[in-house]
Amino acid sequence: MLAADETIRSNSVELPVPRVVVFNEYVAIPHSRLYDRMPWSRRGVLERDRRRCAYCRRTGDTIDHVLPVSRGGDSNWLNTVTACVTCNGKKGNRTPKEAGMELRFEPRVVWRREVMMLAVEAAGVDLEELGISVPRAVSQSGYA
Repeated sequence: MLAADETIRSNSVELPVPRVVVFNEYVAIPHSRLYDRMPWSRRGVLERDRRRCAYCRRTGDTIDHVLPVSRGGDSNWLNTVTACVTCNGKKGNRTPKEAGMELRFEPRVVWRREVMMLAVEAAGVDLEELGISVPRAVSQSGYA
């Protein structure tokens, strides 16, 4: 990702990277679309959990089904969390309670508006400085 003080270069021109892009004409995004659920994805779960294990909070890169698939669990936002290899192996084909483990946070659904705001923040734009309110779930550093 480019920092705000970096430049974009081509063969003939060098331009500063803008912090904010202003559109010349209004681009309508239906209000209802901002509050749609994001489709579930492995990458989405890892990003939602900020790649932190739901059991020990170390760096995690695997997906754990809270209720295992073999027991009827599904791959959806509310049944999947990020887990480190150690915790995922320890839990195995059991529920956290059966494995004597505790979720450090509850899995939750991710909404389009949150993803859009996180992408803007990742680009180095301070939304609150621009007067744009940030949903509480997004602004909490422990859990996106």
